[in-house]
Formats: sequence, C-alpha cells, structure tokens
Amino acid sequence: MAFGVFIHRSDSIYDDTPAERYQFPRQYLERARACVGDWIVYYEPRKVLATKGYYAVANVERVVPDPSASGMYLALIQPGSYLDFANPVPFADESGPIERGVLNDEGRISGRAQAAVRGLSPSDFNRIVEAGLADESPLLPRTGTIAADHSLREERTPFVFDEARERVATLVSRVVRDRVFRRIVLRAYDERCAVTGLKLINGGGRAEVEAAHIRPVEANGPDIVSNGLALSGTAHWMFDRGLIGLDDDLQIMVSRQANDQDSIRGVINRSGRLLVPSREADRPHQQFVRWHREHCFKH
Repeated sequence: MAFGVFIHRSDSIYDDTPAERYQFPRQYLERARACVGDWIVYYEPRKVLATKGYYAVANVERVVPDPSASGMYLALIQPGSYLDFANPVPFADESGPIERGVLNDEGRISGRAQAAVRGLSPSDFNRIVEAGLADESPLLPRTGTIAADHSLREERTPFVFDEARERVATLVSRVVRDRVFRRIVLRAYDERCAVTGLKLINGGGRAEVEAAHIRPVEANGPDIVSNGLALSGTAHWMFDRGLIGLDDDLQIMVSRQANDQDSIRGVINRSGRLLVPSREADRPHQQFVRWHREHCFKH
C-alpha cells in the first residue's frame, strides 16, 4: 500500500467520477495498484483556469479493467471515503512545490509532475492533507476541533510516516468530515439557504444555515460539495423528510402529502428554483438529486 496522486480535471475526457471511480490507461496500472487499500490525493493541473490544485482525498478500494473501454482501467473508490478539502491546496507556496517528490536532484520540477498517476511520499501526503484540512474558518464549530500543528511543515524525517498515518485517522473521523463538509458547502452557497434564499448571520457571526447531504451518508452519500445543499433548519427538516424535493431542472417540488402546502410554498424563494453555486462543478449532481427524488421525496 502507498499514498498517491491522481490528476483529474472537471472537463476530463476520461470517464471519471472522483467520489466513485477514476479511469486511466494501462501505462499507469502498476502505480494505481500500489495505491489499493490506501489514500490518494486528487490534483487539478495548473493549466486549468481557476485550478483547485490539490482538492480532495479518497481511499482506493480496488483496481479493475474497465469493461466498457479496451485497454483502460478503473480505480474504484471506497464508498464514503472521498472528502473535498476545506482549503484547496496550491501546487506551490513561498517555499516551493508542496509536493516535494516532483523535484529532481537539482531542485527543479521534473517530468514526474506531469504523470496522471504517481506515488506520494508520507511527508508530502501529510503536508498536503494538513493544509487541506486546516481549521481556520469561523464557519466551523467552536469546540471539538483538531488543532493544526503548523510544525508539520518542517521535514522531520524519522516521524513523517507515523504522522501521515495519524493524519489518516482524521480522514475517517465523522466529526472531522462533518465539519469540513459544512465548510465547503456553506462557502459554495455563500452561506445562503438554497431554498428560501435567506442569508442570516447570528450575533456571534455564524451563519444560521446547515449543510445537508442530498444523498445521506447512511445511504453511501459522499462528502462532496455536489452532494450538498446549504439549507435553513426548517428547509433541511422538510428536505430530509421528503416534503420538498427537486426535479431534474432543480425546480423545488412540494409533496402532495404535506399538510400545509401553501405555507411551504410561501417560504420558497420567488423563483421557485434552487439557488445554486456560481461554480458549475459545485452544483447538485443529477445522480444525487434523482436518488433523493426516488427514495426520499413523498410523491
């Protein structure tokens, strides 16, 4: 088992769904197999406009031949392991590339940086994940946080493997994942309820809106922003109980089983349509919207 980097871009020509699978050609087979049972970091190239850099982690469950494409393979992601970073991590900072493994002996960026699938050292993995999960946002709860150890940016070779494995423990913690999910969803929706359109901030400066999973975690819904909605408490309650839902065009539907349909329609924003993030990749994915409509919405 070994850590790795998978390069992915939102306009990829490959049949990728980062929270579920990653498609790649035969030339990367051995590198991908080395990551089975371990964690990889997703990276979007610098040449992509408004690149996210290193933006998520996931655990590779297994690698199989792609039954729909000759010579191609799929790295299947362990359900529930994918996690968007709270802070997308740039390729480099003031001290140089954050992934030191892309440097050659002369300290210059090598051709390795272009490899779509490549290994990642424990120290590089630890550095990227620490930056991606850094807890510096007022959106997060005030208690129970994991303190960021900024000294991890130093190279402490005898300990980096253990520290990287300790970092893995945070990636599977439901408490940590919920906090990160709240942060990325509220940021995408500008802290505004996607149903009512209200943006309410309490006296403590915190947004009175919640991060809702469209497909719940209990039903293998991933912690990815396209499976999230920013909702007020009441809207969240109605959405989870199927009193409101979404059609394929993100029009808000009201269940005929609701006992006060007029009042529900009265709190929906005037457009009658879900208010979505400006970034298209952050908007609700159709597969999650359909799942909610088929399994939760009360027709």
